[in-house]
Amino acid sequence: MDFAECTRRITEKVGADSGLGAKLKFDCGADGQIFIDGTAMPNVVSNRDEAADCTIKIALADLTALLEGTLEPTTGFMTGRFTVEGDIGVALKLQRVI
Repeated sequence: MDFAECTRRITEKVGADSGLGAKLKFDCGADGQIFIDGTAMPNVVSNRDEAADCTIKIALADLTALLEGTLEPTTGFMTGRFTVEGDIGVALKLQRVI
């Protein structure tokens, strides 16, 4: 799955009201960022690199695996396939969405 498809899939999953109540960013390094503004109504997903309450640093291949359901979030975090910076509570809320 390419970066644009990941952005599209996250936009679908987030919908108008994700329940996040915060700003979250997937930082895929050179591939780009996916920013979720869960404070806006309706929620907004973009590829802007903005300040977030929680940033998940993840390779595009691992983000794809998360979205396809082949990588469990807890397993990915515990095995170091991605890291979480900032408010981990926001990342935990994201599990319900993704």
